Amino acid sequence: MTTLYKVANGELVPVRRKALESEDMLEGWIAKDPSLIGLDLLVIGRQITTDFGGRIDILGIDRDGNLYVLELKRGMTPRDVVAQTLDYGSWVRDLSTRRIHEIAMAKLGKRLEEAFKDRFGAPLPETLNSSHSLVVIAGEFDASSKRIVEYLAEEHGVSINTAFFNVFEENGEKLLATDWLMDQQEVVERSESKTKLPWSGEFYVNAGHELGFREWEDMRKYGFISAGYKPFYSGRLYQLKQGDPIYVYQKGQGYIGYGIIRSPAVQSKDFLLDDGMPINEVSLMEPAILHDQDDPDVSEHMVGVDWKKTLPISEAKTFSGAFANQNVVCKLRDPATLEFLRSEFEAPLSK
Repeated sequence: MTTLYKVANGELVPVRRKALESEDMLEGWIAKDPSLIGLDLLVIGRQITTDFGGRIDILGIDRDGNLYVLELKRGMTPRDVVAQTLDYGSWVRDLSTRRIHEIAMAKLGKRLEEAFKDRFGAPLPETLNSSHSLVVIAGEFDASSKRIVEYLAEEHGVSINTAFFNVFEENGEKLLATDWLMDQQEVVERSESKTKLPWSGEFYVNAGHELGFREWEDMRKYGFISAGYKPFYSGRLYQLKQGDPIYVYQKGQGYIGYGIIRSPAVQSKDFLLDDGMPINEVSLMEPAILHDQDDPDVSEHMVGVDWKKTLPISEAKTFSGAFANQNVVCKLRDPATLEFLRSEFEAPLSK
């Protein structure tokens, strides 16, 4: 159970919990901004009717084209809402790309491609619903239901999790706190590992080169990659550990670098080059990358890289069918892409 405290006269005083007045209100908040529970989604619609008469509270899609079912507990017992969510998952699993487009048009009033581009600033993937995730949203869960969700996720690789949404009141003001039963990214990765090809240890990283924001030539010269503007993006860099091999991709161009992680992610103001010099003290082609250094949520976060081979963006390497997506960092599994990259960048097979 989430507990919230305030500091009063040097003492910790618990803030009083308050019952949520309306779960419809909660549904509206999450539908408007799924990041309230840490999800980066385009909401396709609310109260989606399934072919067998059920109604999904919220149906969303992530930047990779995978679907999310968000289901509120409402008046049901925890076990009932878990069972219902699994039932909805059985329906969502079989949704075709065409059917998803039809649902989006009916609910959004515009083409999914347009809504997706507006939300993520990237084109919609050609194939949708390669995987799906289930999220139960509740104020609290009994221990037995928590064990059921954990068992499904950890033992059977079902991408199911519970997001807790708690309301507190202090001096007439309502305060909201959210938490997860399990780390959501680990739940998704565990589920994907059950159905996807084995991972060889190599990572895919987006360069994020963009005039006025980041310059690839700075990254090549000074040995780093970066991400920022939201914790959702910069936080992905923290997956990378010293010694990890990475292949770097520039959107719309191709692969432009291969290297080994030299140092883990830190905020830009704390980043040091290989020779120990702070990044703030070097001459950058794009100094705007050092923006908002006093705000850890907005500033760039940087990872040190020992480049083995890099290319100008104009010489990027790719082929028809090469793996690419919008993630800042993800595990690279596609055999054809790996074979191509190892050849082009003269990289050894990872152990």
